[in-house]
Amino acid sequence: MLEIKYVRQNIQEIQTALANRGDSAELEIFIQSDEKRRLILLETEELRHRRNMVSEQIAQMKKKGENADTLVNEMREVSNKIKEIEKDLIINQETVNDILIRLPNIPHSSVPVGKDETGNTLFKKIGTPPEFDFQPDPHWTIGEKLNIFDFNRAARITGARFPLYFGLGARLERALINFMLDIHIYEHGYTEILPPFIVNRKTMTGTGQLPKFEADLFKLENYDYFLIPTAEVPVTNIHATEIIEADLLPIKYVAYTPCFRSEAGSYGKDTRGLIRQHQFNKVELVKFTKPETSYNELESLLDNAETILKRLKLSYQVITLCTGDLGFSSAKTYDIEVWMPAQGVYREISSCSNFESFQARRSDIRYREKNKKGTELVHTLNGSGLAVGRTVAAILENYQQADGSVIIPEALRPYMGGVEKIEP
Repeated sequence: MLEIKYVRQNIQEIQTALANRGDSAELEIFIQSDEKRRLILLETEELRHRRNMVSEQIAQMKKKGENADTLVNEMREVSNKIKEIEKDLIINQETVNDILIRLPNIPHSSVPVGKDETGNTLFKKIGTPPEFDFQPDPHWTIGEKLNIFDFNRAARITGARFPLYFGLGARLERALINFMLDIHIYEHGYTEILPPFIVNRKTMTGTGQLPKFEADLFKLENYDYFLIPTAEVPVTNIHATEIIEADLLPIKYVAYTPCFRSEAGSYGKDTRGLIRQHQFNKVELVKFTKPETSYNELESLLDNAETILKRLKLSYQVITLCTGDLGFSSAKTYDIEVWMPAQGVYREISSCSNFESFQARRSDIRYREKNKKGTELVHTLNGSGLAVGRTVAAILENYQQADGSVIIPEALRPYMGGVEKIEP
């Protein structure tokens, strides 16, 4: 969330930022409501001051035995007036808060301006895509031929776009989760977290999923609870309403969780295979940092996520998202896209973002320097390290063989009990 004082003093800058995002907000209503709110506060303060002064006068008059009925009646009217204008204050405050909570973050100055994904820029490209002397199959065909996927049975169990793994497919998914966690914990210094998979409305609001994106979430009937769309939500809120000692920063957490997304509005896109499912596994990286180091930490976060693809020897590219493709809460985002041979395209497998103080203000996460008065908001960052199902898909497509088998990447074999190949 943006600070009210910042919004008030930078209306033109925010209007430009919103236009660059392809977004809009009722800033004129914000200006009117905020001005009226401040005038009401001033009037309320003056009336209360007068009431306090006259109350003392009434007390003195009664002490002397003088008749204070006129002043008492006048103060009764003042009290009624205060109650009346306080109702207006609440209405205007709610209007201001509603606009503030729906305002997206301001893009960092290094973010390219663009209207949609066509405005994204290539940051770097790593590795050479494999060449095949046969027509490569898509991962869903490979998985079905190897009997490690069964999307038809999954649809009977639940519905469309839910996965069902068998045998070495299930083991591959589990192996990747452990592989990713071990690298991030033992090599990159993250602390492992196993958070709740269900969170409340306040928690969802803290990271920016609510109120704007409620249609994308799975809500529990009869409860104001939601299934998490990503571990970012519960893990970021670990320190909600807390003050962190500065010498503990940066704090780095890694969490494996299943993720649940309704994908509202995405029907018809990537409905086959593992790319866009309602339920999927992900290993998430979350950081809490000081403001002055957060962009260095973003580069480090990106490097941590890239490590997984390098160890698996998968070709990928990193894209800097433009203003029009930037997420609601993000100030800057890198997308990592892995090469998918069957489609001949790079597909997103991780997003690494710096939210600056946007989430911290919503969740009230602060830090305190030693021997200093007051506190400051932390900066929060997160990134996928990586999306597990999409990594499975990338391995199947990039390591497929002409005989229908799939080679297991060497770095992953210890997690597969030494299995080197999945065969028909």
